[in-house]
Amino acid sequence: MKLLLAFLPLLATQVAADTIVATRSIRPQQLITAEDVRSDPSDVEGAYTFLGEVIGNEARVAIYPGRAVMFGQVGRPALVERNQMVELIFSRGGLRIAAEGRALARGGSGERIRVMNTDSRTVLFGTITENGTVLVSN
Repeated sequence: MKLLLAFLPLLATQVAADTIVATRSIRPQQLITAEDVRSDPSDVEGAYTFLGEVIGNEARVAIYPGRAVMFGQVGRPALVERNQMVELIFSRGGLRIAAEGRALARGGSGERIRVMNTDSRTVLFGTITENGTVLVSN
């Protein structure tokens, strides 16, 4: 019984996590710098908790001063803009096909977007690579 009473205070304490909060207005498509955000000793569910997860990324929506930076509001910086001409690559086994395409969405490295093959006018899905080409997986 004494052992249980000794651990009760430990069970009652909550571990508070920090929340990342905007220090000034951040516009959509703006790269987030260290001056734009700070760590706040509060716990907001669904918000980022480490500065490194936010700094260097791009805002997907407007984020207002004093508000927590929530998951989904930031992402990798865009490498491909909507309507930009991109190289489409299809690769399977020893076969590699390259074609010219048009991006139908904006996105960053690792994101999946719709693209249109400009020769056939076929709409496909592909993943943006580090160098801006799109790997088609259809």
